[in-house]
Amino acid sequence: MQRREFLHKSALAGAALAAGSQFTLAGAQELPLQGKKALFVWGGWMGHEPDKTRDIFVPWMRQMGAHVTVSDSLDAYTDAELMASLDFIVQIWTMGKIEGAQEKALLKAVKEDKVGLAGWHGGLCDSFRNNTEYQFMTGGQWVAHPGGVIDYDVNIVDHIDPVTAGLNDFHMKSEQYYMHVDPNVKVMATTTFTGEHADWIEGCVMPVVWKKYYGNGRVFYTSLGHVAADFDVPESLTIMERGILWAAESKYAEKEAWIQAVYKDHG
Repeated sequence: MQRREFLHKSALAGAALAAGSQFTLAGAQELPLQGKKALFVWGGWMGHEPDKTRDIFVPWMRQMGAHVTVSDSLDAYTDAELMASLDFIVQIWTMGKIEGAQEKALLKAVKEDKVGLAGWHGGLCDSFRNNTEYQFMTGGQWVAHPGGVIDYDVNIVDHIDPVTAGLNDFHMKSEQYYMHVDPNVKVMATTTFTGEHADWIEGCVMPVVWKKYYGNGRVFYTSLGHVAADFDVPESLTIMERGILWAAESKYAEKEAWIQAVYKDHG
């Protein structure tokens, strides 16, 4: 726990340096999430350790000044009073089923009410496989992790964005996600498949970290975080915490230019 607390502090310090006054260091008069209201929704497949990752990020969010409601039910999305009060949502819910009213309320909160959304791994982009509008919101859907838990590298490709500024390429031993990805998301980190476990994808460059908008709301995603121990990698923790801070400003910050039309020069 002491190591992770150190990583939390290092992540925030790096964010402050990278983003100037956008993020404020702990101990300062104004914390970066001071007064903001958040909903942390966890559940689904327990193999992704949603309970353990809850216990990493909820205390940190509260330490940063947020008022956090924690729910292990998707019914939280249908609580109109709660949803109307929120600034941002963090979700870790893998391979679940979301009812129509639950999905409608979540989509509306982000698209129309400018509530930010952040999440990681299958907890955001393998949550509800039958719900294409949800996937339109998140910007991607998991389809494979060739080889299972393997060694791979993550490459920082955006050294200016506050989420990844100051970070170098780093190594992971985890699931290397192969995803179907919205071609317009703003990509900040990628990984390259070797072809060892699926030779037809050798050399494929796959987004790992991205941000986007769904309507008026900010959406942040990283495919890292298969299990809680993945956040013992300093860069992985830093990216997720900075992504939460970015999503939390959804109602207050000006809308960013985010579309990266990767196919504009083709055909």
